[in-house]
Amino acid sequence: MSPLHRRPSVQVSIGPVVMGGGQPVVVQSMTNTDTADVEATALQVHALAQAGSEIVRVTVNTDEAAAAVPVIVERLAQLGTRVPIVGDFHFNGHKLLRAHPACAEALAKYRINPGNVGRGSKRDPQFAEMIETACRWSKPVRIGVNWGSLDQELLTRLMDENSRRSAPLDANDVMREAIVVSALESARRAEELGLPHDRIVISCKVSGVQDLIAVYRNIAARCDYPLHLGLTEAGMGSKGIVASTAAMAVLLQEGIGDTIRVSLTPEPGGDRTREVIVAQEILQTMGLRSFTPMVVACPGCGRTTSTYFQELAEKIQSHLRQRMPEWRLRHPGVERMTVAVMGCVVNGPGESKHANIGISLPGTGERPVAPVYVDGEKGPTLKGDRIAEEFQQLVEEYVERTYGGRAA
Repeated sequence: MSPLHRRPSVQVSIGPVVMGGGQPVVVQSMTNTDTADVEATALQVHALAQAGSEIVRVTVNTDEAAAAVPVIVERLAQLGTRVPIVGDFHFNGHKLLRAHPACAEALAKYRINPGNVGRGSKRDPQFAEMIETACRWSKPVRIGVNWGSLDQELLTRLMDENSRRSAPLDANDVMREAIVVSALESARRAEELGLPHDRIVISCKVSGVQDLIAVYRNIAARCDYPLHLGLTEAGMGSKGIVASTAAMAVLLQEGIGDTIRVSLTPEPGGDRTREVIVAQEILQTMGLRSFTPMVVACPGCGRTTSTYFQELAEKIQSHLRQRMPEWRLRHPGVERMTVAVMGCVVNGPGESKHANIGISLPGTGERPVAPVYVDGEKGPTLKGDRIAEEFQQLVEEYVERTYGGRAA
């Protein structure tokens, strides 16, 4: 199935962002600051939004965090950032929303985990209180099931039912079914309490690639709520990136998924915005959306003993991302541009001609010159010690000339 054939779903508005109903897949992220620290949280939300996150989720776990939410939203307005803020509630969300109406009003959406909203006789009334608050403030809700905090009473019930079957299912299959049932039963209960159908988003987070694919195929066939994709506890570095991509790419190709988050564990001192960039790159490389100009670069081989082309590719890619916050406003369409940085004559001229603008650097033993190609035609030839700076300037001029300009 083409990724352009999206699964039918209702539209849900999250502040100014619309997801589902055939709208482009939305990128979201989550802060890892103490939400009670207004300045640190506001600055991280601002950075995530600048990187391209269209929705940002924050933990709301204490009275101090709940009290900070409306102040954070005000601080973001001062920074010129109006990204929707989602409150992530576990265990005590009903109390916090009741005690802090300003928080309930300031948030664009509530995330409720049916597995830990309350236990036993407390579960239903505490869930109901949160839904009633969402109704009062006209807020959408994400019913966010996570297999690490799955409703144990539900799981036990399904396990018991399975044991009475003439041909019992595998325990893992029952677990997958319990995740889906938890989400659908909770969504149905939310509607019975008055939450409109078009204010519900569902997620079913697991940490295994095959489990995620199976669960989302299952729930996609059984409802039309917008679905939030994400491999929970994906891990760190390349492992987290590969696992998230492997799982979500399959589902997105099948038209499943209306919003995504890549849940990477940051390296010590690492940049939180990395998860936003990876999510964008998944969608852009699949041809589902465009966020920033794509840099095409060769991997290098024995013909490219110099690392110069690698360094130039890195510089150009960093430069393009740094320029996108301004270019997004002033140069619509620039996100679809391609830039080629190639290391030798084998594929250099050809790839450069296919790009909007490209440079073919000299390989080992080649003449120390670097021809530039613009829209398939040979342009200036660069040489000397300032090739990087001169090519970067050519890219700037190309953007200004090709994509026009709006007043900043």
